Amino acid sequence: MHHPKGLWLLFIAEMWERFSYYGMRALLVLYLISSTSAELAGGAANLNPGFGWSEESAYLLYGIYTWAVYLTPIVGGWLADRFLGTHRSMIVGGWIIAAGHILLAGTELFGITAGAAVTLQTGPGALLCFVGGLALIVIGTGFFKPCVSVMVGQLYGPNDERRDGGFTIFYMGINVGALLAPLIAGTLGETVGWHWGFGSAAIGMILGITLYQAFRSRYLEGIGLPPKAEPKAVEEAAPRPPLSRVEWQRIGVILVLAFVANIAFWAAFEQAGSSMNVFAAQNTDRTLWGLLDTPFPATWYQSVNPAAIIIFAPVFAWLWVFLNHRGLNPSTPTKFALGLWLLGLAFLSMVFGAMDAQDGLAAPHWLLITFVVYTWGELCLSPVGLSMVTKLAPVHLQSLMMGLWFFSFSLSNLLAGLVARYSVRLESGEATFLIEGLPGFYLLLVVAPIATGFLIWFISPTLRRWMHGVQ
Repeated sequence: MHHPKGLWLLFIAEMWERFSYYGMRALLVLYLISSTSAELAGGAANLNPGFGWSEESAYLLYGIYTWAVYLTPIVGGWLADRFLGTHRSMIVGGWIIAAGHILLAGTELFGITAGAAVTLQTGPGALLCFVGGLALIVIGTGFFKPCVSVMVGQLYGPNDERRDGGFTIFYMGINVGALLAPLIAGTLGETVGWHWGFGSAAIGMILGITLYQAFRSRYLEGIGLPPKAEPKAVEEAAPRPPLSRVEWQRIGVILVLAFVANIAFWAAFEQAGSSMNVFAAQNTDRTLWGLLDTPFPATWYQSVNPAAIIIFAPVFAWLWVFLNHRGLNPSTPTKFALGLWLLGLAFLSMVFGAMDAQDGLAAPHWLLITFVVYTWGELCLSPVGLSMVTKLAPVHLQSLMMGLWFFSFSLSNLLAGLVARYSVRLESGEATFLIEGLPGFYLLLVVAPIATGFLIWFISPTLRRWMHGVQ
């Protein structure tokens, strides 16, 4: 099945933007909790110091930052719809993101030499540089993120059956970048220096936006243009009609799936960059049962999810078309329920891994199983959700609705940071959930998504009626 050539250009642009984001995401918490001391326990030199924050503080900043990253697309989507157009908004956002990563890399300029090691000067200059870099990434993502997905939707007609498959292919581009980021930026950050990791993320963003600008006129002509200015008299004579009952109900479906199912899913899923990242670094045997002389970087685990998406996304894209031709394709709400159930089942592996870690280091396969199984859940929910927004949203509100879709990610990421902080309380014994310690924390992440999945499944007949024939 052939897809428009412009899909591949948007694939590449999004791939490099996601490389920059996931490279920083893989390093953020580990960088924040890394000791500022020039000497580690046991007398070893600390050649890669960080800010020396507590886990709880690092998780809170991680939650606030990822909340903000997905909050600004609401404003960015509105600006694109009303003034800039998606094309210009992407370019503005891409260059601001690149500047943010460059500023993060520049935090190292505030380091001072202390013997054989470099100690980070955690004064106001370093902190200002670091927070300024995060702020630029937040602003730039607001311009970039909602627009690229809308442009993918603009490549297809309203009833084009290739649309879901096109979004799944586009989703593979996201995950090629997410796969490379921990392997390149994560390895550089953990083993060479944090600033090398942040700097490589900047290079990725610059590559993506440069390629997009170079080839846009050839493959995306007429896509993403700003709205045409209308004479004031014409606007006053023919105001836009109010939304119809069908349009409001379709918007209702977007809101229910975004602010119930999507938030429940990603609040658990986004433990990957926080509590699961620290579990990989501190509680997992990364020597592969002693086969390696030195542990592999903890950030490598974050490449498992995108690698599984690259492997299984074509299978799911084929599966939806196969089932559709036979009249068996699950509705969008049912796919969301399936995604939540798979996510909950995936965290059963983490329950056993946390139990294993109580006797030492957890075996390396527990995290691996979790990442693979919850990837299957993601493929039932995330690309389908992107496609759903472009199909159900009124044409003149598509970028705004995409912004609201990403706003649900914003809230789920903030919740994910707060949930990760709760893991510290459970691990210390200050709180319990059915069973003590980290096993209880991961059991919570089993129960909550599965329960939400049953809720979505129960109301799915109503949601299907509100979709008014849209599949």
